[in-house]
Amino acid sequence: MGAIPRPTANVALEPLAVSAQQLARTLGISIRTIRTMDAGAKLPRPIRLNGSVRWIVTEIESWLAAGAPDRATWETLRNHK
Repeated sequence: MGAIPRPTANVALEPLAVSAQQLARTLGISIRTIRTMDAGAKLPRPIRLNGSVRWIVTEIESWLAAGAPDRATWETLRNHK
């Protein structure tokens, strides 16, 4: 068996999940707005990784493409795909 090729050190990996601060920067809104939207169930449900709150990037992209519905609507839409 041959060795599995590994990425070189200069290959930048895109994050699969982002923090509230990264999400705010990506969406062009404040972190306070992210916190308010999350508390009001206006964002997709985040996940917890070792105590850190993160949003899955592909889910955020799909949520935006669906028109950024509230969490309950989003979960209904996502579960019916």
